[in-house]
Amino acid sequence: MSNQTAVTEFLLLGFSDVWELQILHFIVFLLLYLISLLGNLLIITAIALDCHLHNPMYFFLMNLSILDFSYISVTIPKSMANSLMNTRSISYSGCVAQVFFFLFFASANFVLLTIMAYDRYIAICQPLHYEMVMTRRACVQMAASAWVSGILYSAMHTGNTFAISFCGGNRVDQFFCEIPQLLHLACSDSYLGEVVLISLCVPLCLICFAFIIVSYVQIYKTVLRIPSEKGRHKAFSTCLPHLIVVSLFLFTGIFAFLKPTSNSTSDLNLLVAVLYTIMPSMMNPIIYSMRNKEMKHALSKLLGWRLFSKNKMSIFLH
Repeated sequence: MSNQTAVTEFLLLGFSDVWELQILHFIVFLLLYLISLLGNLLIITAIALDCHLHNPMYFFLMNLSILDFSYISVTIPKSMANSLMNTRSISYSGCVAQVFFFLFFASANFVLLTIMAYDRYIAICQPLHYEMVMTRRACVQMAASAWVSGILYSAMHTGNTFAISFCGGNRVDQFFCEIPQLLHLACSDSYLGEVVLISLCVPLCLICFAFIIVSYVQIYKTVLRIPSEKGRHKAFSTCLPHLIVVSLFLFTGIFAFLKPTSNSTSDLNLLVAVLYTIMPSMMNPIIYSMRNKEMKHALSKLLGWRLFSKNKMSIFLH
């Protein structure tokens, strides 16, 4: 363990040694971060203020938005700060915190997406039982289970990851503390505990994914029997975006964790990491607001009310 305690900081992947390119990276990441942050905060505010959106579907969507902007806030601000200050370092404790919260929000996000698939299955395939099954208490319990399972999953992985001895230096070939890159720095055989834990968690992820697929197969069959074209369009408009987000989040994350680290280039690592750390959090608000009439109406009311209040205040001041 002496090699582990000797590591006081890690060096993250730098995007470039050229100052102008570092500033470009900062600007691009800042724009993506602000888009994600603003979009998710608008969804949370709209759902909280509009009484017509106080139902299970939007309750889960609000939780998803909270997880999304928290998830992207774990990695992107630190990367932007490093580029702006022309540094690559992150403290050992900072890396531990980053791994913990990244896994926490990512795993809770995936569990919540599974719950949302179940919610859509009950709403479309068993509409007469929806109010009886998806009660307020049941929704709160399911949302709480996503958060609690995320904490437990993250605590196990974080503890196992940082219980290893690091003999491969402290250079992490990623713009944040990614577990596969940290394991690549481990001493020989000292990371087997984390590998075993990942192996035990894989079946749980596959079960969740299988549940999502089965739910959408049943939803697809039910939707095809809807005589109204408008009804079919409404069902698909709420389900297909959810399936797109799940697929993007799951497959890019799986690829990042299962690809051979030693044989991967930094460019490939960076591209995959951007896809599963930034794109889902940024796409969720766009998909759910653009493909959902109720959400678009709530957002237009929210933005219109704020614009009206601003104009009213300016008139009063004058």
